[in-house]
Amino acid sequence: MLTSECICTHLRRAARGVSRHYDEALAGFGVNVAQFSLLRHLQRLDRPSITTLAEAMGLERSTLGRNLRVLEAEGLVALAGGDDQRNRVVLLTDAGVQLLQAAHPAWEKAQVELVARLGEGQRDELVRLLDQLA
Repeated sequence: MLTSECICTHLRRAARGVSRHYDEALAGFGVNVAQFSLLRHLQRLDRPSITTLAEAMGLERSTLGRNLRVLEAEGLVALAGGDDQRNRVVLLTDAGVQLLQAAHPAWEKAQVELVARLGEGQRDELVRLLDQLA
């Protein structure tokens, strides 16, 4: 058991465990939880710019760009011209929509399993605390 009092150490350890849980659930769909999350953000946002998407996800533009290149190569997203030449928008392709539809039940099962481990009250408290730290 971890004996450190360092909040960062505990959060990073928990984040790795939670990511591993979702990654295992999504493994059969060829995406990890970070990629799935990116696709879900695209589904919710209407043709976001790379900057808007990065801000919504709490990522640096360079990190998002690397992730987008992978998903673009897999045909799950596409980049298109935005309002001006400096701005590009990110689009979810039909293949991306299909992947989200197919993978959603696996993500939902992973989510339900984690909530069952915590209980709804502790889940709500955890989300509240994490929002406070973010």
